[in-house]
Parts: sequence; structure tokens; C-alpha cells
Amino acid sequence: MVIRKGTQADLVSVEQLYNDIHTAEETGQQTIGWIRGVYPTRATAQAALDAKDLFVLEDAGEILGAARINKAQVDSYAEGDWEFAARDEEVCVLHTLVVSPSASGKGYGKKFVKFYEDYALSHGCPELRMDTNARNAAARGLYKKLGYKEIGIVPTVFNGIPDVQLVLLEKHL
Repeated sequence: MVIRKGTQADLVSVEQLYNDIHTAEETGQQTIGWIRGVYPTRATAQAALDAKDLFVLEDAGEILGAARINKAQVDSYAEGDWEFAARDEEVCVLHTLVVSPSASGKGYGKKFVKFYEDYALSHGCPELRMDTNARNAAARGLYKKLGYKEIGIVPTVFNGIPDVQLVLLEKHL
């Protein structure tokens, strides 16, 4: 298993991951709070690739996870009551973490978050921030288990999805 920078050739696989997540949500197998055709889409992955902050998790030649890692805090973060008052250059953000529904429960999400933490530290960012939809109980449970603190819930329109209760999370390393 390896986590690496995404490439143009990975876009088809990342888009398929998004579609698999949308299908799992539409059939009631998962609750994420995303909407097919709105977020995330191939354009979401392309934007991350273009910014050089798309990462993929590959195991046995198959892309089973993806995320965007950068220092871009979404606008809703300004409403957060963050416990740690870090300078922007000290904050690293994990966006759009996905793991294939077919690979769920195998520890890939945990491994991706560990990669994110190591990446952040190696880039001088001891303050970690991320968000998830309040409806996404699985992600909230994982992040809590990994030491992330929910610092608030902000009502917002998130990436074109209306009426999202956005859970803001942080961890200081």
C-alpha cells in the first residue's frame, strides 16, 4: 500500500471512487451528505490535481482512496472557535477524503489520516484542520478515534450542497 501524489492517469479512478460513494449513499449503504453531479465530481479531482495537492492511496495497483491536502481553509472555517490560534502557514487541511466502499473497514482511512499528519508535520504545519458533514457518522467516529476534536458545527452551503451542518475538526501535533 502506498499513498502518493495523484497523476492525470489517476483521474478516472478517483472519479470512479466518487461515483461509488454516491451510489453507496443513494442505496442507503453510507451517509456522507454529498450529491452526485454537485460534489465531489471529476472537476473536484481535476482542481486538486491542477493545484498539485491530490493524493491517492494505491494497493496492489488499484486506487482505493483519495484526498486533497493543502493549506486552504474553507470560508466556513472563519466561523470556527478553534482551540489553537495558529498562523495560516502553520495549518494543514485535509479535504474530500474518500475510500472505496469496497475497501471499507480495512484501515485505509486511518492510514490516509496518518499520512496527512506526517505530511503536515514535514511541511511545518502542527495545526491540522478538516471538516465533515454532521450526517457522516462514520467519518466523525474515525476522526474522534484518531484524536480530532470537534470544535463546532457551522450551517453552510458547502461546495454547492445546501443546508449542510459542517462539523469543524482540529488536532494539534
